[in-house]
Amino acid sequence: MTISDESSEKIHYICQTYVENKPGRGGQGNLKIGKQFEYSTAAEAQNRAEREALSDDCAGADAYMVSEDPNSGEVGAPSFIIRLGNVPEFDEF
Repeated sequence: MTISDESSEKIHYICQTYVENKPGRGGQGNLKIGKQFEYSTAAEAQNRAEREALSDDCAGADAYMVSEDPNSGEVGAPSFIIRLGNVPEFDEF
């Protein structure tokens, strides 16, 4: 009997961008997720985050990895590769 790859964790490399909401009556804007891209390597996710962060409509960008247990579908906490510009605190993620 062989161990199937199905039991090993799957790694996802994500580039996520943020845009600023316009301030409301309280006068304070906040961040919301703009775009998300998934890549097969950490370098690809980091490169995309660096390019996206240069865009005028992008407040900030993260590149991070998460591991997923394919049996339960449970996803672990993100491990950040790079954080650029205006990004939320981790507990707001």
